[in-house]
Amino acid sequence: MWRSIASRTSFTATFARKLSSFQNPPSQVIHNFLISSSYYSHFPSRQHLGKSPHQIHSFSSHSSSISEFETENHDSTSSEEVELENGAGFVDTHDVISSKEFRLTPEFDGNDENNDSQIVGFSSNDQELETGERVSSEGVSEIDFEKLKNVESLLQNDLDGSFESSLDGMLLTLNEEFVVRVLQTPLVPGDNLIRFFKWISSRNDFKVTTVVLSELARAICNDPGLKRIDVYALWDLAKEIGEKESCVVNAEILNQLIAAFSKLGKGKAAFEVFGKFEELECIPNVESYYLTMQALCRRSFYDWSTSVCQKMLDARMLPESEKVGELISLYCKGHRSREAHVIYLAAKEQNRHPPQKAVNFLISCLSKVDDTVSLAQEMLVDFSGDVRKHAINPFSWVIRGLCRKKDIAGAKKLFTEMTVKGPPPGNAAFNIIINSLSKAGDLDDAKEMMKLMESRGLKPDVYTYSVIISGYVKGGMMEEARKVLSMARKNHPKLCPTTFHTLIRGYCKLGEFDKALKLLSEMKDYGVVPNVDEYNKLIQSLCLESLDWKTAEKLLEEMKEKGLYLPGITRGLISAVKELEQEAVGSEKEHAKS
Repeated sequence: MWRSIASRTSFTATFARKLSSFQNPPSQVIHNFLISSSYYSHFPSRQHLGKSPHQIHSFSSHSSSISEFETENHDSTSSEEVELENGAGFVDTHDVISSKEFRLTPEFDGNDENNDSQIVGFSSNDQELETGERVSSEGVSEIDFEKLKNVESLLQNDLDGSFESSLDGMLLTLNEEFVVRVLQTPLVPGDNLIRFFKWISSRNDFKVTTVVLSELARAICNDPGLKRIDVYALWDLAKEIGEKESCVVNAEILNQLIAAFSKLGKGKAAFEVFGKFEELECIPNVESYYLTMQALCRRSFYDWSTSVCQKMLDARMLPESEKVGELISLYCKGHRSREAHVIYLAAKEQNRHPPQKAVNFLISCLSKVDDTVSLAQEMLVDFSGDVRKHAINPFSWVIRGLCRKKDIAGAKKLFTEMTVKGPPPGNAAFNIIINSLSKAGDLDDAKEMMKLMESRGLKPDVYTYSVIISGYVKGGMMEEARKVLSMARKNHPKLCPTTFHTLIRGYCKLGEFDKALKLLSEMKDYGVVPNVDEYNKLIQSLCLESLDWKTAEKLLEEMKEKGLYLPGITRGLISAVKELEQEAVGSEKEHAKS
């Protein structure tokens, strides 16, 4: 034990000599070092060393010249005193503090006579560079913050032709950390960063790394004031570096470029970056495909985007669900619902679940085209639980698509499925079926559907009645149409002009002008004001089919009183029929005289 104490005594004396070589340090003494290091733990307790004053040797002459001392773990401990025999010395731990300048390496154990060289900051191997940058014995350079500040200040100002020469005059010793710190400087224009990067690239003592290029890409592409010229300059640098050095440009750097071009609306440039992945020995990742497709779809380059999409699907690199939904929506907006459906199927296979809003949008787009309605109908199978419960609109869109392509049987089957499994059909779904049945001449089925509608607690609206009336009028069954009109009057005190317009046209087509005129006068009793269409159709029919220009003139005067104006062609028709009749009457009179 005492041999161990002697070795530590030798270390203490050596350590004191080291400290005394510094000029004008603050008056502090070594406390944390002795307390928190393994060195202090080997000292015998004070009671074993003895308490005689003549055995204690003070270090006060050294302690007054020590600035700071910091242990490896930065702990501060309570004040204690350590006494050493054999003239080793006495240390008052109240006078010991920590410092970043002096610390012991973990390997120090107090047994090596050369352990004084383990004190970082005193190593004989440390070197001081001519530039003022310190290099430790491990060869790690420390940043000269004064020169860093000078470079940052230079970059933040408007640069002139002397920029490169100013950097040369600073005699900078470049390393990766220093360059990264410069590129992280705030409020530096992008073109200044580009010039600085070109300058360091031209230096023989510095080699561009992935970290440095990534930091430049981050600074340029994330700039709120993103400039097209800066992004293109960055892309040129990336291509130049990638052609010279392999494994410097990576997918993350290229992704940042693609995203920046997308923000600038440069879809072609983003596609060019994507096309360079293989040449630059980079492998596209999920973000690469997503960002490229996003950039292309925003500029309506759907053919190029489709080629990227196919590569993404082949690589099975679908993005997260939210982004899948965005891609689906972008394709639907570009009327590429088939491509969007392929993405949907791939997401389903890979257990991705796009937002329901995007899925509904896809169903809506597929239902608008006859060739893709069946795809939309297949998607409804995936609806279950609460999603199906609230999916009235998607089901209605598919029913409308089936009816449009005249697949009434398929529409009725899906409609029946809705009544059994949900979602419960609403007025829109009923009206679609009723309208299709009416147009197809299946008026009895249409009326039965209307009764089913009422039995489910739904009230047929004016449109429902108008659809059935139109079907009867189309078939020339005016009496049946009037019966439906009576039903509509009972349930709706105010009908729409279209209902009466359909009936008036039907009467005119059959030449029953008296009934048409009577229905026209009844419109105001039901809160409906006749519009120009009703008058125009009736006046044309009176003139062309019955040559009744007198009734037509009365209707024209009635229109003027209501502030309605008849088209010039129809007014001319009244005058032409009137003149034709007058000529015919004149000819008859002359013929009678002769």
